[in-house]
Amino acid sequence: LHYDQRMSKGSTLYRFKISLSDIDRSFYETIDFRVAMHSSENEAFLVTRVLAYALNYEDGLEFTQGLSAPDEPAIRLASPNGQVLQWIDIGNPTARRMHKASKIAKQVRIYTYKDPENLKREADGEEVHRAEAIEIFALESKFLENLAGTLLRDNSWVMIHNDGEIIVTIGEDTYMTQMSNHRLSW
Repeated sequence: LHYDQRMSKGSTLYRFKISLSDIDRSFYETIDFRVAMHSSENEAFLVTRVLAYALNYEDGLEFTQGLSAPDEPAIRLASPNGQVLQWIDIGNPTARRMHKASKIAKQVRIYTYKDPENLKREADGEEVHRAEAIEIFALESKFLENLAGTLLRDNSWVMIHNDGEIIVTIGEDTYMTQMSNHRLSW
């Protein structure tokens, strides 16, 4: 069980039990975790964080203080000696933030519920360290809104990820989307 223990005042704690079949990574496991939704965070942002966590899950992956600590990613994976192996951001970080993340972490991934072209425009003409290595995954806002509409304090999902397609089953309802993959530059 993973706990996001750094709840700030006004946060709401959500539990997720996700039976995950990530065919792209040959990962089949049930993950059970809790995550705090910051008072300034909306449900689409929270659902995007949850999906990013599930799609990158491995031992040691953790939610950070995120919105409460602007110098940290939303999700990170660190080595035992503290080196950041994965920096995962949500939304549309600035070019400066992407530059910093790419200098700190071995791998940078951004999961956005907004137009990924905005990120590309943000970085255009700016210095972004290893820009070609930064991966951007865009999720359809309608899919996220539908998932957000099902949120309970205790959530049980069945999730399948295969070749960019994400299928989430909650009770009798199934939600599907195609996640698109982008790069800042080639």
